[in-house]
Amino acid sequence: MTTLWPTSYYTSEEHLALEQERIFERSWICAARSSDIAAPGSFVRVGVGRESVLLVRKKDGDVRALINLCRHRGAQLCLEDGGTFKNSIRCPYHGWTFNLDGHLVGAPFLHELPPETKERHLFTARAEEWLGYVWVNLDPTAPPLAEQVGPLLRKRFGDEDVPGNYGCDELRVAKEVTHEVRANWKILYENFCECYHCPTMHPEICQILPSWRTGYGTVSGPEGPKQDGSPLADGATGFSLSGKAAAPRLPGVPEKDARTFHGILLWPNVHLMFIPDHVMCMRFEPLGPERTRVVTQWLFHPDAISTPGFSPDDAAALVEVTAMEDFEACERVQAAAHSAYFEEFHTPHESLILEFRSWVHQILYPEAEGRAKETM
Repeated sequence: MTTLWPTSYYTSEEHLALEQERIFERSWICAARSSDIAAPGSFVRVGVGRESVLLVRKKDGDVRALINLCRHRGAQLCLEDGGTFKNSIRCPYHGWTFNLDGHLVGAPFLHELPPETKERHLFTARAEEWLGYVWVNLDPTAPPLAEQVGPLLRKRFGDEDVPGNYGCDELRVAKEVTHEVRANWKILYENFCECYHCPTMHPEICQILPSWRTGYGTVSGPEGPKQDGSPLADGATGFSLSGKAAAPRLPGVPEKDARTFHGILLWPNVHLMFIPDHVMCMRFEPLGPERTRVVTQWLFHPDAISTPGFSPDDAAALVEVTAMEDFEACERVQAAAHSAYFEEFHTPHESLILEFRSWVHQILYPEAEGRAKETM
């Protein structure tokens, strides 16, 4: 069965605005690495949907997500990508000052201003930390992060807490690569929802994960996700271009996963890989209806990173070679989306795409669930 989407879903500014409003501004979004704001007062500026958000580490260790907009005349408070606030955030326009909770604590001639001025605190978003990342939700009424990711985790891994075995909170970013791809974020995300293209396009990764030559990866299969993961090829010791491990096995990884690849997609825009010696996180950020920023981070144990001669490049190279092949294919689909003849057909190998599309439609059109046209 194929769920058809009109081409405007890939090309329309208006449709992207709807997705920003109802998906990216109402879902939990993986926004930054917790270690980026480890010290009290440290902050990073991130984009969530169409909003600029300041993630600030408070003295008590909690993270506060503050909308980067002064409550006086609406100026952006901060233009830097990151840094450290001492005890407050001061707007450079008129000098209104807010504490790290976002409460207004000072303004020129405050005693002469209307009493309600003192209540003009910064707008805030919700923030939670999980897997060593800060997740942000602009919707104050949204359920906790666990309710968004829990069903996806259970379907992929069953009752086992596979991500918990990799100690993601303790890992550090050993390498980060950012690409801007000329394709809609959904085209890219759906590419990673299936491995039907792997035997055709990805000889490098199929050499390391031979089971992928069947057209099924780990996130989908003829009987659903492979909860046991995908075994490394005989002779391979790691998930890398050379087939060699880049570091010792992570401390919490059980023996049964010592030679196993696990992957999962966490809607709307996160792709995680769990490998014995490291974790990879890929995030998809829409920049326009036909442009997407893809941020990939490789996470290793700090002891491995500090070892003389350590390099993440071999492990990163396998993902980078594969990703560049994927990006080129996605750009071909995007270019064709302008054709009057554009249509899609999904094989059983691509069943996760249908689940993703169903989720998108439920979020975009809750009042008309199932609005997408279905054809056999």
